[in-house]
Amino acid sequence: MSGIYARRIAVVAASAALAATTGLLTAPTAQAAMPTPVSASTARTYLGQLTVSTEGSSSGYSRDKFPHWITQSGACNTREVVLKRDGTGVVQDSACAATGGSWYSEYDGATWTAASDLDIDHMVPLAEAWRSGASGWTNAERQSFANDLTRPQLIAVTDNVNQSKSDQDPGEWLPSRTTYRCTYARAWVHVKHYYDLTVDSTEKSALQSVLNGC
Repeated sequence: MSGIYARRIAVVAASAALAATTGLLTAPTAQAAMPTPVSASTARTYLGQLTVSTEGSSSGYSRDKFPHWITQSGACNTREVVLKRDGTGVVQDSACAATGGSWYSEYDGATWTAASDLDIDHMVPLAEAWRSGASGWTNAERQSFANDLTRPQLIAVTDNVNQSKSDQDPGEWLPSRTTYRCTYARAWVHVKHYYDLTVDSTEKSALQSVLNGC
């Protein structure tokens, strides 16, 4: 990987370490408090800078090559940190499991009061990242990507909606809640640009269409 990418990964690791020590104390109470993505204007610029390429193969892909839900602080892993961050009135037990609270799913507008009804979505799915360039990363780099709390890459959403999205890109799937699509496209481009991942032509056209309406 390039020196620039290596520095980016170092920043991700440092940010994760900082979040581990401060995140649970300073997490905002607003629902779905995913890190704010770049503006629509910046996203349009970033999109124009992404390499357009036919999507790569899924050959060799495994979720195990993206170690996720790593320990962030004490007994809390990445999933539990995001549940705490994205919910309202979240109560956690000594094992950091969410035992109370409410969560608003930005993708479909549903509200849930049981953490078991939520999945933590990778904005850019792991398999999509693999086909867009992550197949050439190290496992450590893929781990940083899969647990990135600094970019708009992780968000708590309705579990079956996340499963419906699966590993599809915006040319194939967008949130049913249309008012969130602008934020979704901004976040998608933000993440792909930061990690220097490619886009295919259909994906780029879909993103352009959404961003032009922002």
